[in-house]
Amino acid sequence: MLGNALEGLTVIDFTQIAAGPISTMLMADMGARVIKVEPLDGELGRGLGPGWLGDDSTLFHAFNRNKSGVALDLKSAEGVAVARRLIAGADIVVESMRPGVMARLGLGYAQLATDHPALVYCSISAYGQTGPYADRAGVDGILQADSGLMSLIGIEGLEPCKVQSPVVDVMTGYVAVMGILAKLTQRQRDGQGGHLDVNLLNAALALQQSALTGYLADGELPVRAGSAAPYSAPNQAFRTQDGWIMVAAYMPDRWRKLCDTLGLPALHNNPRFATSPLRVANRDAMVEALTAVFVTRTTAAWLPLLQDADVLCARVATYHDVAAHPQVAANRMIAEAPHPVFGTIRMPGFPVCSASVNDRQHRPAPACGQDTAAVLRDFGFEEKEIVAMASRHAIRC
Repeated sequence: MLGNALEGLTVIDFTQIAAGPISTMLMADMGARVIKVEPLDGELGRGLGPGWLGDDSTLFHAFNRNKSGVALDLKSAEGVAVARRLIAGADIVVESMRPGVMARLGLGYAQLATDHPALVYCSISAYGQTGPYADRAGVDGILQADSGLMSLIGIEGLEPCKVQSPVVDVMTGYVAVMGILAKLTQRQRDGQGGHLDVNLLNAALALQQSALTGYLADGELPVRAGSAAPYSAPNQAFRTQDGWIMVAAYMPDRWRKLCDTLGLPALHNNPRFATSPLRVANRDAMVEALTAVFVTRTTAAWLPLLQDADVLCARVATYHDVAAHPQVAANRMIAEAPHPVFGTIRMPGFPVCSASVNDRQHRPAPACGQDTAAVLRDFGFEEKEIVAMASRHAIRC
């Protein structure tokens, strides 16, 4: 059961907004104890709306379930001392400060490794911990642009587009977990932790494995072609009478079946469209011929006809459709977290062996400082210490 795979591990989470919180949320989903450390007024992600639950953004709730919340003033010596005591009892630290910030606070890996040689320490940044861009800040949209990803998206001749979901952040979070789990496996063999450098640039490049490999092979820049795949055809969305339908029929047999289903045998027999590369080269003419038939029926009418012919297809779904999708329900991919103020919060769940994790009751994202006192007690702080630090605003309870 993946829901308790990381049980017994403690993670101290010094991250904010998306990439870092995604990585620590995934570990929390798998049973690790994740202690989220925020400034006294909360991390930046709480204020990124619209999309609100009370004063906190839905983005914050999306990436911080199953965590305990601690609020520390890391600009104070007391707050840093508390952080060091938390780290001393932890297995993993994840931070997403700009390179050098944690070291200036006295919380960098080199400053901790001597006393904590088994510590797995993951730094998440925009461009990496070293190199000419290491000091640059960056967020998902900036890295979609700087990595070349935006050059793939949209339609040639129109303004650049980005993926509206923060895919680079999400990919970076998953890469971080992959690295952490690999380092934990290595630690089981030699007892040593280590420092992981995870960054948005590398993750964004990994997202473009096929497109970038193509460019590196032939030097040809990709063409922005909307929904169409640059390497095969037909493999794109077509307008119907009431919407859009995505069709992938570039394999020889499926191309024949698509033409037969649409009543276009002449298209299949046309030498201009005999192979997928030829259909890519003559894409505009092919799309015009196919669209002329697709627009005569609704998406709902076309789907069963194409599916019965074994042509790969799907409606271009809205979130209304996704929320009601029977396979999403069967995969248990809508997780629920009961919140004491806002009722049940629903969100995408843990994506691997979904039922084993998402059928349980998730804990909602914590309020700022919600668990400070309880966590500090668990780490050996006395009640009078906690009260005194709160009165001096080193912590928030």
